Amino acid sequence: MRRLLARLYFACGLLAAVFLVGVCLSSLYSIGGSLFGYVARSADDFGGFCMAASSFLALAYTFGNGEHIRVTLVLEKLHGATRRAMELWCLLAGAFLSGYFAWYSIKMTYLSWELQDVSQGLIVVPLWIPQIAMALGTTTLFIAMVEKLVDVARGGAYLKEVAAEDAHIER
Repeated sequence: MRRLLARLYFACGLLAAVFLVGVCLSSLYSIGGSLFGYVARSADDFGGFCMAASSFLALAYTFGNGEHIRVTLVLEKLHGATRRAMELWCLLAGAFLSGYFAWYSIKMTYLSWELQDVSQGLIVVPLWIPQIAMALGTTTLFIAMVEKLVDVARGGAYLKEVAAEDAHIER
């Protein structure tokens, strides 16, 4: 199961990278348009869609690799059962919040599809299409949070570097 989830997170990270290239291409297209005297229609809209997709799709991948900005000022001062309790509390809160966000992202995407909501740019795009990336990204983050919560509840380490530090302190 872990291998399958790791592949899911990696696939989302790869998609995030593809959309980041889309941001770059959209920007280059817009700059090229201004240099060569033509209007790059809706380049900023598509750049924004790509930026949002890249941001949300990267959430689970970066969380799984411990690359999110984390405030460990308190955790690094704690040891043993107190640290474990705080880690579990943080993961439980993160899982709840990411699940809440995922639920409403999916609900918003479905509502946009149901109402046939479209973008307001020169090129009309059904809004549910770019919103899918947000729903997928928040859902995979929720899955990653729950996976890490279960792992820590079973005795695993919250952060790899913290586990290595604890092993060094205990020696």
